[in-house]
Amino acid sequence: MTQSSNLQDKLISILKISTFLIFLGRAYQHIVWDAPYRAFLWDEGNLKGIVENIFGVTWNDYVTSLSAASAISFSIRTIGVFYLLCAIATLLMKPNMKKLGKLFLLGGSIGLFILALLYCKEKFFHVGQFFEYTIQFMSPVLLYMVMFTAIEFKKIRLIALIAIALTFSCHGLYAIGYYPRPGTFIDMTLNTLPITEPSAHLMLKIAGVLDFVVAIAIFIPRISYAALIYAFVWGGLTAIARLAGHFHIDFLGNTFSQWTWEMLIRLPHALIPLFVMIADRPEIRLWEKLSFRKKTQTI
Repeated sequence: MTQSSNLQDKLISILKISTFLIFLGRAYQHIVWDAPYRAFLWDEGNLKGIVENIFGVTWNDYVTSLSAASAISFSIRTIGVFYLLCAIATLLMKPNMKKLGKLFLLGGSIGLFILALLYCKEKFFHVGQFFEYTIQFMSPVLLYMVMFTAIEFKKIRLIALIAIALTFSCHGLYAIGYYPRPGTFIDMTLNTLPITEPSAHLMLKIAGVLDFVVAIAIFIPRISYAALIYAFVWGGLTAIARLAGHFHIDFLGNTFSQWTWEMLIRLPHALIPLFVMIADRPEIRLWEKLSFRKKTQTI
């Protein structure tokens, strides 16, 4: 096997793992916990006219209806099952499965995109809240482009860099306090490091500034590799902190159930920088010559 071919296999594997983790985490969230669809479905300003004029039900009857609430919960779990199928399909995906790729990779990505919009709405339309999920809804797209299109790898690499920059910079907006700093940020920091609360706030501000630095540095050739290493390490640590920072030995089952999926959907914040970093290794830089074009048969 040539060095170029081996590199291609590694890059595809990283994207597969990243996409699988996102779909698996979101599947567990939807099936076991909840997702913010009610932020839209119970929005009186947008849906009251539709509910009352089309379905002939008063808004109060709709929002207090047990059958409507049950239907919404069932629909959320159904979406979770779809994400689970997306996760399984991702691991089994081969170059001759383009139609299945469109269904599960692109279909799943659209679902993740809508979910990001819902989280944005739930957070009072903070634009940063939406773009913080860029890596998550773009991972399936990157995998699809690598496996089923003839797009030049340098363009795929650029898209990956943009996704990294948006995710890290928008995370930084919360860390520096531009948007209200989530209490979970403080809790995770205090639970994982032996520092005081004021020190935790200061540390998060510094981390937020570094998020902005990384978002710029990954586009500067001479320092991009070092910036990607930082993104890989910091992305991994912030993902693991979701579980480690809320770990309670007395409530072990609940800890894993509530926070493992939160960790899984954020591990790609480390894997996508790793994806670019491997291709950017100074001694290789084979991405300039890579071509993922393959003769495929659709299924």
